[in-house]
Amino acid sequence: MMDNLHAYWRIDYVERAKSDSDDPFKYDEDTGNDGERLILFRSKFSFAIMNKYPYNPGHLLVLPHRAVSDIDELSEVERVDFFTAIGKAESMLKKALSPDGFNIGMNIGLAAGAGIPKHLHCHVVPRWNGDTNFMPVVANTKVLAQSQRAMFERLIAFTDAVI
Repeated sequence: MMDNLHAYWRIDYVERAKSDSDDPFKYDEDTGNDGERLILFRSKFSFAIMNKYPYNPGHLLVLPHRAVSDIDELSEVERVDFFTAIGKAESMLKKALSPDGFNIGMNIGLAAGAGIPKHLHCHVVPRWNGDTNFMPVVANTKVLAQSQRAMFERLIAFTDAVI
């Protein structure tokens, strides 16, 4: 008998309407609902948010507030702030989750695999020895051990430690 794994949250991603003008990363300066948006912290020019479609538990995205498509479009002060925020996200994940390593990177442009090419973002993905398994290959399914909301609550407790 075959067991079924369900990832119902993925349907929102698969079926969402795609638009050239849509920017899912454009958040106003109203910080009152950052918890609902899963924004963990903001700096003057950047912010860190939980990835709604994570590769691993704790997968974060760091973005500049201003929508640009490439690093060279950031001013010097924005660039320093952006890379500092990436370091803070990594530090927060180290303190909160004690991963064995990280994948940190950006896909710039459609040809490089950028899903939202008009808004630069950096993936900060915690990794653990042995966290890969056969599920993505055999069943096109990623197994996450904790809900996104529970992970947000776990990580938000560590934001003060890195800001």
